[in-house]
Formats: sequence, C-alpha cells, structure tokens
Amino acid sequence: MEFQLEGFVVNFLSHPVVTGFTSAAAIIIGASTGIGRALARVLLNNNYKVGITGIEKNILKELNHISNTNLSVKYLDCASHGNSKVINDLINWLGGLDLLVFSAGIGHLDKNLGFEIENEANQLNVLGFTEIADKAYKYFESKQHGHFVTITSIAGLRGNRIAPAYHAAKSYQISYLQGLRQKAVKSNLSITITDIRPGFVDTGLVNKRHFWMAPKEKAAQQIFNIIKKKQTVGYVTRRWYIIALILRIIPNWIYNRV
Repeated sequence: MEFQLEGFVVNFLSHPVVTGFTSAAAIIIGASTGIGRALARVLLNNNYKVGITGIEKNILKELNHISNTNLSVKYLDCASHGNSKVINDLINWLGGLDLLVFSAGIGHLDKNLGFEIENEANQLNVLGFTEIADKAYKYFESKQHGHFVTITSIAGLRGNRIAPAYHAAKSYQISYLQGLRQKAVKSNLSITITDIRPGFVDTGLVNKRHFWMAPKEKAAQQIFNIIKKKQTVGYVTRRWYIIALILRIIPNWIYNRV
C-alpha cells in the first residue's frame, strides 16, 4: 500500500506498519513535511497509534480514503488559532493521549526587517505554538501524566541578523518549555517536557550545502530515541551539542561580527 502525504510517499510494503497492538497514543502537529512526517512513520513502526495534522487539504482528502487503523489525519492550521476541537477530536479517536509533538514551524530570511514576513513567522512559531503547548499541558495536567515535545532549533540559542524573527521565536519556545517543565516539577506531576534542538536537517527548508546536514529519517530516529529516554533537552544530530556549547560561550564582541 502506498500513499502520499504532502509530497511525501509512505510505502507500507518497504516500511511495514504494525496494525495490531499499540503501545501508546500520539499526536504530531505539523506532520505533513520534513521532520514531523518522518517521525510519524517511526512512531507507526514502533506500535504507536498516531494522529497527525497538516494544511494541504487536497492531500488530506486523499488520505481520508486510506484504511489504516493506527493512523488518523486532520486539517489544522496552527497560525489560524482556535484549534481545540481538532485536538479534542484526535484525542477522542486515540482513546486518550500519551505524547504530543509540536513539529510545525516556518522560517524566513529577512535581512530588511519586513514586518509582514516577521509577523507571519510569529503567528505560527509563537502564537500557534503557545496555543498548542497550553492545550497539551492542561490535558496532561488533568491526567497527571504525559509527554509534550517541541521541535525548537539550535537557532534559539542566539539571535541572528539574517532571520531575527525565527531565532527569537525559537528562543521563546525554549524558554516557554522551561517554564512548563518547572511548572510540572513544582506541581509534582509526571509530565515530561522535551525540547528538541535540531541543527541542519534536510527538510527542503535549508540549503543543502550546509555542513552536518542530516537526512530527516536519521533525525526522526534520534528524536524517537530522545522521546523514549524522556530527556528534557536533545540535540539532533548529537554532534550539534558541540556547536551549542560554542554558541553559549562565544563573547558578544566576536559573535556580533560573524
């Protein structure tokens, strides 16, 4: 069986999906491209029952005709807000929720500081993220356990003149996740908050000439391993931890001249 998800072909013959016992229920927000869609396949192949969201209505319509008992697809535009019903519908279909992954995101180069460009990024990366994060935390709080994961970025560690809104938004996400983590610990709740910070991943959004470019399948597998270990912070690929250390210690007078 083969179907296409927003330009991505999932072949269930070469990548078999177990349709019997499911180990956990997961939702991935933004699974139509890149890391999110690759992670969806990893979860399905590890006995998860998965609800995924995307924004390509034509593709979603095609997927409605696919028979797979462990997969449900819904239209959701995080930038439009007011998405509680979609999340609730997926939770009801799943019969509960153990894991929610926020993988939606947009990034623009904006050397000239165009407000419309910056605002488009912030609508999704800041406001859309916050809505989903709050929804996830409140649900897990009501159940007293759960796992919320966000694909942030190593870009969130320092500002950048070429994409200031994107770097600032990722920094906001990192800080917000830390706040939720502290909230869970203070409340003595078994809620894991995981911050995934990728470097360069071949998702179509990044110039392939960048160094240490990782295939999205490799990135997804490493993310899954981080999720299984319930780490609070993970770098993908792992070597980007070295870059993170450098970014943290490099003085401003040097960084500002890069």
